[in-house]
Amino acid sequence: MKPALLGGTPVRTKPYPVHITTGQEEKAAALRVIESGILSDFEGSNNQWFLGGAEVKAFEKEWSSFFGVKYGVSVNSATSGLMAAVGAAGVGPGDEVITVPWTMTATAAAILVNNAVPIFCDIEPDTFCMSPASLESRITSRTKAVIPVHIYGHPAEMDAIMQIAERHSLIVIEDASQSPGMRYKGRLTGTIGHMGVFSLNCHKIIQTGEGGVITTNDDELALKLQLIRNHAEAVIATGMPVKNLINMIGWNYRLNEIEAAIGREQLKKLSDLLRQRRELADYVTQGLKRFDGLITPAIKEGCEHSFYRYPLRLDPMKIKVSAPRIVEALNAEGMDFYAGYLPLNEFPIYQQQVGFGEKGCPFKCPWYGGSPDYSLDLLPNVAHAMNWSLSTEIIRPPLVFEDMDEIIQAFDKVWNNLSLLS
Repeated sequence: MKPALLGGTPVRTKPYPVHITTGQEEKAAALRVIESGILSDFEGSNNQWFLGGAEVKAFEKEWSSFFGVKYGVSVNSATSGLMAAVGAAGVGPGDEVITVPWTMTATAAAILVNNAVPIFCDIEPDTFCMSPASLESRITSRTKAVIPVHIYGHPAEMDAIMQIAERHSLIVIEDASQSPGMRYKGRLTGTIGHMGVFSLNCHKIIQTGEGGVITTNDDELALKLQLIRNHAEAVIATGMPVKNLINMIGWNYRLNEIEAAIGREQLKKLSDLLRQRRELADYVTQGLKRFDGLITPAIKEGCEHSFYRYPLRLDPMKIKVSAPRIVEALNAEGMDFYAGYLPLNEFPIYQQQVGFGEKGCPFKCPWYGGSPDYSLDLLPNVAHAMNWSLSTEIIRPPLVFEDMDEIIQAFDKVWNNLSLLS
């Protein structure tokens, strides 16, 4: 059959349904809050409202219980959660924090906002997660923390990362935005490092519209997170005791009562929503294994995959058509795929190293003595993935196996016409 890109009939002609995870339970929870009249119950002061209202407190308790941690600190986004976590780690001017460029912009922006410099290390070629070997090669005397990202929903190699961090006395902040409920060697992602950050954005596996949670087992870190979330300087001024004032400048990162109430119901659905994703992903994987040169998602021993995105790789030794052209052909068939990922090191802010104000901090901060390299030279796996990987978010409920059959059919049409696409 002729591919749609070259004039054939598309496999799918109807749009994909909106990803909706909420139902009557969330509607009732939101209505309960609205009828109470208390839509938020925070105050930026050292009083009984410092930690928020009844729904926020209940949500944090239930999240902590589910993930088996001492603290779950809710925030109004994972972006603000990352910013708070980097601040709680004591990061500031002159410091470096190592992360990967194969992630959403907020991971590195959280470092910049705390007046520190992001340093990018390479990724593993099969999981797209942080390469421990590359991480260690990027550590300097200025390194203060590490942010591994469980990208697409597969865990980073946390044992090796934690061992490296311990050797160099570094704080580890897991970006678990895409991997809630996933296990790495029996432990849940987001609970292995010193802090873990989860997203409740509307696109995520469970959501409150906007929102996030930071997990930790450390009493001091938890207090710092709570203070940064809620006007730290004012709360301290009204009597909250702290060990030091480093980064104790607070923001308004607070989750409201409606979002917290919805989050409580969403958390109950997490396991089932993950099960549905895995069933769809397993079905697609079985259907795609027959295509020579197409590499289905890696799941390393002892790991689980949330399939927030379903990632695929191409073997350039077997197929001469790169990911952008493959994606163009698949999407002409009515699919919804993405080629690669624009790595953060390619963003103008890093290429030009222009930050806050005309003085150019943090890159040109007088306390910073480094010279960050934002080229692809030290990131060979990132460079390869840009041209030879693709992913999609459509392998999720409410889609069913019949929708997955269309994906497999689209790949069949494209693979049968690779010579015409090259």
